[in-house]
Amino acid sequence: MSAAPLVGYSSSGSEDEAEAGARVRPGTGGCSRGQSPLPSQKLPVPDSVLDMFPGAEERLADDSAKHGGRVRTFPHERGNWATHVYVPYETREEFLDLLDVLLPHAQTYVPRLVRMEAFHLSLSQSVVLRHHWILPFVQALKDRVASFQRFCFTADRVKIYTNQEKTRTFVGLEVTSGHTQFLDLVSEVDRVMEEFDLTTFYQDPSFHISLAWCVGDARLQLEGQCLRELQEIVGEFEDSEMLLRAHAEQIRCKSGNKFFSMPLK
Repeated sequence: MSAAPLVGYSSSGSEDEAEAGARVRPGTGGCSRGQSPLPSQKLPVPDSVLDMFPGAEERLADDSAKHGGRVRTFPHERGNWATHVYVPYETREEFLDLLDVLLPHAQTYVPRLVRMEAFHLSLSQSVVLRHHWILPFVQALKDRVASFQRFCFTADRVKIYTNQEKTRTFVGLEVTSGHTQFLDLVSEVDRVMEEFDLTTFYQDPSFHISLAWCVGDARLQLEGQCLRELQEIVGEFEDSEMLLRAHAEQIRCKSGNKFFSMPLK
């Protein structure tokens, strides 16, 4: 069984930085007539001075150990904001109870699996926006989805996913009803992506809620026997059919550390 690709989430809190100051260096002083020129020296400039001159780019060193060993899908540069569009999934106590059963069982096959901190269904890949394009991008999204109605969906099929680079693996619940409505939303999001010359979503998307993740490609351990057992746990869980039925009531855009919500009608 082939794992479907997942949005390549970026992971560092440093992506919320605005445009950086330009690195300007003082010129070397002139010499009096008849004097030998002194060696050129490059003196450090205080940060307070550097921040007065916006515009230049500086690539930052990335340490994957700071965010759970995750590897970026694109390098971080100041002024670039990782941006992602999705439908948030509001959890109930019963959903977390189900997760408390599923995750320990999956960890018997892959002990390094960890629970997701928040839950959602992606409508875009993770893309890079320049800081000054964030608000126009969000406004374009709002205009595109303004007429969309809220809808119900069910996510009750356990499925294993990887990101495109196969550097992370996810255990998720795939949408089994409401797929058409998600496709309609993606169609509008894709139009906005095209307007800003950004990457559109996958051709044949598998809409899902990621429950847990780990570093590396763990499909071999999780697919097959483990996957069947996880699906049995979901099927036998009390009131799972109603539990895993939810409402899509808003679209959210995350850009750096900024969140923008767009309610559906």
